[in-house]
Amino acid sequence: MTQPEVEVRRSARRRRTLTVFRERGRLVALVPARLTAAQERELVPPLVEKFLRREAGRRLPAQEDDLMRRARDLYDSYLATRTGVPLPVFTVRWVGNQQRRWGSCTSADGSIRLSARLRTMPLWVSDYVILHELAHLFEPNHSAAFHDLLAGYPHLERAKAFLQGYQHAADSGPVGDEPDSPF
Repeated sequence: MTQPEVEVRRSARRRRTLTVFRERGRLVALVPARLTAAQERELVPPLVEKFLRREAGRRLPAQEDDLMRRARDLYDSYLATRTGVPLPVFTVRWVGNQQRRWGSCTSADGSIRLSARLRTMPLWVSDYVILHELAHLFEPNHSAAFHDLLAGYPHLERAKAFLQGYQHAADSGPVGDEPDSPF
């Protein structure tokens, strides 16, 4: 596996543990300040590989056939009993040109487009967006009936809050960009 670029941050407060996380799409490894360069070369790459494997398991599939299967499974699990009708013909695909929306649906032809930005999200967040767009196949607006369709998804409020927080952070930029910021 080719190692992606990783920013290593040393922490005087961290004594023994190492951790890897994503920050604005980049991989960051947080390590104790006293870690030697040799220890860093030995310990960080396997930790990054483990992180990437776990992350890949929490994400939606890249292939559109697999994405269609995921959408059908979500429909069967959370929407089928609420709609009372079979899932209409639809397509779902990744798009790279949605920078302000997480997904979109044209109910007239059943086409669902998902922002490629969702590929870095936890699976329960991506699943929410798919369900949201599938619900638009039955209710084209955000009416009470639309929200009733989604009410059975157990991570509904958590996923919405995650996306709002993510978007807020993306819109805010890094700390210190404000002209009068003390940081």
